[in-house]
Amino acid sequence: METFVSLLKRLGVDNNISSTSYDTAWIARLKEAEPQLSNQALEWICENQLADGSWGASFPYYYHDRVICTLSAMIALTYRGRRHQDHIRIQHGLEALEQITAGATKGLRLDLSGATVGFEMIVPTLVAEAETLGIIKQQKDRILGKLAHLREIKMKKLAGIKISRHVTIAHSAEMTGKDKLELLDVENLLEKNGSVGNSPSATAHFALYVKPGEPNALNYLSELAQARNGGAPTLSPIEIFERIWVLWNLSITNLYQRDQQILDLCNTHLDYLERHWIPGQGLGFSESFSLTDSDDTSVAYELLAKFGRKPELNAVLQYEEENWFRCFHYEANPSVDVNIHVLGALKQAGFDKDHPSVQKALKFILSMRQPDAYWFDKWNVSPYYTTAHFIILAKDYDDKPCQESVNWMLNTQNEDGSWGYYNKPTAEETAYCIQALAIWQKHSGDKSLSIVIERARGWLLAHCEPPYPPLWMDKSLYCPEILVKSSILSALALAEEQR
Repeated sequence: METFVSLLKRLGVDNNISSTSYDTAWIARLKEAEPQLSNQALEWICENQLADGSWGASFPYYYHDRVICTLSAMIALTYRGRRHQDHIRIQHGLEALEQITAGATKGLRLDLSGATVGFEMIVPTLVAEAETLGIIKQQKDRILGKLAHLREIKMKKLAGIKISRHVTIAHSAEMTGKDKLELLDVENLLEKNGSVGNSPSATAHFALYVKPGEPNALNYLSELAQARNGGAPTLSPIEIFERIWVLWNLSITNLYQRDQQILDLCNTHLDYLERHWIPGQGLGFSESFSLTDSDDTSVAYELLAKFGRKPELNAVLQYEEENWFRCFHYEANPSVDVNIHVLGALKQAGFDKDHPSVQKALKFILSMRQPDAYWFDKWNVSPYYTTAHFIILAKDYDDKPCQESVNWMLNTQNEDGSWGYYNKPTAEETAYCIQALAIWQKHSGDKSLSIVIERARGWLLAHCEPPYPPLWMDKSLYCPEILVKSSILSALALAEEQR
């Protein structure tokens, strides 16, 4: 089994993000600009159609992921497919889409955080294109369901603003399609790595319709595809995000305090975070992405302070709004995860539980809690991710809801010791629960948790190797493998400490 030492050595070097059908299908459209790249992507799409005819993650089944991936793949095959088998694939995709969207308007969660990134902006464009191509007919309302009005909300927030690399919607710039290109600030859209918002799909759109054949954009896409047999991830690179979360998962154990090699490797990555910290703003998920965000900034602040550095708290506090902490400017719905991670930064900064900023974040978080004392959020489809982080970071601030969430975890553990929200256990979700319960046991002194943690440890040891299902959300579901592995190693280390 891999160790934290080898994981830390891989950080910033390996490409650890799974490919997605949605982004790969956009690259498959590039026949005129980059035929070889397009052909490889098209082949990947053909090889990754699911048994029911749809595209997307095979597990978990997630409405928004399946819809956006299936639409994107069918459109690419319609443009590029010439073989009889390609037409059969499109027909199977259409049949699958009928099944996916049947009754979906009633079934869609009212929780707006359930939508994948940019869903309400991108899907209307895809639907209109699919209708123009004759793939589907009059399915727009059925596909979008109750989320349709979110596009209007987001467009109002963006009124009068040109989409450049300094606006988050750049990551979903393909939402402009072919006929709304005037919304783009074309000369200020590309990042220095040639991408649009570190997004393969947005970049492919740029190289297709905005500046056809733009060499920097095509070079960005080619380098990505070469590393993954024609497929493309939902976003890349994410080297700051990866460093932050691998280090955080390590930091909640005592490994770095006992192993000098681990501490030395940590300091190398902490130096990297300090070098890229922007005064007054903090960090984003990559140094090649122009925007910072409060999620990366808050967790990085907690880490840097914990390791004896002197980060700038104002970079965290500048994300504070009237009723919560935002992740990005112009976001349509705030994130629970972000506010939980802000609590971690504020606690590390020494803020007591009565501080107005702490109470603001807590009040918002608790207002979003499900009746059974768990949370969903917009960055990971599993409630165990958000709920575990609440238990870890809100203890001392408000122990009562933490205990209630611990009880929910205990009540939902499978007989074999694992956890999995979508009726199938996963190593990632089991790791989150072990992390939370082990840290809660230290905090509360509840020795009865030892049996629960040990049972979970046994299951995780037997199921800790990849591949892992894609539980993370961007425009479609994806798996950042190195982050998941770090949570598993962290959980096993914490469980070992409790033995």
